[in-house]
Amino acid sequence: MDRGVSTIDATIAETANGWRLDRALADAVPSLSRERLKALIAAGAVSTSEGLVRDPARKAAAGMQFSVAIPAPAPAHNEAQAIDLVIAHEDEHLIVVDKPAGLVVHPAAGNLDGTLVNALLHHCAGQLSGIGGVARPGIVHRIDKDTSGLIVAAKHDRAHEGLSRQFKAHSIDRRYAAIVAGRPTIGSGTVDARIGRSSANRKKMAIVGANAGKHAVTHWRLVQPLADAALVECRLETGRTHQVRVHLASIGHPLLGDPVYGRTKAVHRPVLETLGFRRQALHAARLGFIHPVTGHALSFDSAIPADMQELFNRLVV
Repeated sequence: MDRGVSTIDATIAETANGWRLDRALADAVPSLSRERLKALIAAGAVSTSEGLVRDPARKAAAGMQFSVAIPAPAPAHNEAQAIDLVIAHEDEHLIVVDKPAGLVVHPAAGNLDGTLVNALLHHCAGQLSGIGGVARPGIVHRIDKDTSGLIVAAKHDRAHEGLSRQFKAHSIDRRYAAIVAGRPTIGSGTVDARIGRSSANRKKMAIVGANAGKHAVTHWRLVQPLADAALVECRLETGRTHQVRVHLASIGHPLLGDPVYGRTKAVHRPVLETLGFRRQALHAARLGFIHPVTGHALSFDSAIPADMQELFNRLVV
C-alpha cells in the first residue's frame, strides 16, 4: 500500500458560499475535521489551479475547486499497546471492534494511553488511515468512553473517505440499546432537535436554538417496559456528540446511570449502587454500512454487555 502523500479533491457547495475556507472545506470533505484542515491550509497542503492557499479565513465561493494533500502519517507519538480487542470483523481495508465500556477511543488530555487507538496501533501494525492525523489514526467516528459497542476504523485513506461519506449522508445503520428512567407513554417517537455546547456548562451538550449547534435526529422505540424504567432502541439519523443522551433526557427519559444528563431517582439508586453501575446504560448494538471498497452491504450486531444485562434483569417486572 502506498504510504506517501494522498490527495483529496473538493468542490465548495452552494450552501457553503461565503463561508470561511476551513469551514467550507470541512463541509466538502467530511473525513477531515475543520481543525485538521486549518492546519493543512497553514502548512501549504491546500491548493487551487492558481497555486497554494494559506489563509484558512479567506472566503470560499461556491464551485471553487481545491486539492488537499494528506501527508503520510508522522511516526505516531501514541504508543502501540497490546490491549485485548473483541473484533466483530476485519479485512485489509477496515476493522469493526466491539468496544467495552471504559475504553477511550483516542488519546486526549487525561487519557494519553490505554485507548482504542493504542490498541489499534498494536493490532494493525501501522495499517491505519492517516486522515485523522497522528492523534486519531484510522478513527472515522466515536462513541463515548462509557458507552459500549460497535465502532469501525479504517486501515487506509480510501476506506476512511468512503466511510466518512456514508456518515455524512446519514446512510449508516446505527442502533443503540438504552435503559432509560421512566416508561414512555407511547411506543415510538422521533426527537428532532439541534445540539450544541451548553451555554451554562461548556463541557456539556444541550438542545439549542434554530440558528445554533448542529442538526440532530434520533428515532426511538420502546422495546420493553421495566420497573419505572424501559429498554429503548434508538436509531441515529445523525451522529452528534452525546446525541442519544441529550435527546432522551430532553423528553424526560434520561439514561440510567448517566452522571452528566441524568438524575438518579430514589427507586433506582439501590439497584445501581448494589450493582456498582456507574455509567450511562447505553450500548451501540448495531452497525451497518456499505463496504467502502468492495461495495458489499455489511451489518453487525452486538448483544448488550453483562453489566447492562444484569441491570435489565434487576428491573424486569
